[in-house]
Amino acid sequence: MSSSVCSRFLQTARHGLVRSSRATPVFSSPFLSRAHRLGPTDDERYQRTTATIMQKDAASGFIIHGYNERGFNINGNQVIGPCAVLPPAILQWKVGTHLNITEESIALFHMLEPGLEILVLGTGSKIEQINPLVLALLRRKRIAVEVQDTPNACATFNFLVDENRLVAAGLIPPPASTALTTPSDES
Repeated sequence: MSSSVCSRFLQTARHGLVRSSRATPVFSSPFLSRAHRLGPTDDERYQRTTATIMQKDAASGFIIHGYNERGFNINGNQVIGPCAVLPPAILQWKVGTHLNITEESIALFHMLEPGLEILVLGTGSKIEQINPLVLALLRRKRIAVEVQDTPNACATFNFLVDENRLVAAGLIPPPASTALTTPSDES
């Protein structure tokens, strides 16, 4: 049966090529030829897709190069006292100790657009407990919080910036015993 179908097919194709001045493809079905174009209903990949990409400037990433009891060296700028390192700017942060970190003092972190992924808090020479109301507020705003001593918070912040994450830091300078200075800090 299959041999008779094949021989009849070959004869038809051979006669079609001989009789016509223009060669026609053997498979003239639109479903079997490569010329068949899929429409939007034929396949999922032709459905409309949207993507939102946030442009991240490499120049806007701050790196903390050093810290001491007076403040921080951020991208070559000496910042005196506690500071808030945000994606667009470095600001003086009006907190003295971890006890001064309140809902009001962290308001500048959750008002940013686009929103932060992670907030790194450096609380001085050791990890201190932050007010649970502050942590609950940040959780409601969908901001992850890392509370660390300031030396580790600086390292964590630099690592997250290097990964191009949307990160900010609230840093309180550590006492003189844990200070890290680099040659560029002393000039």
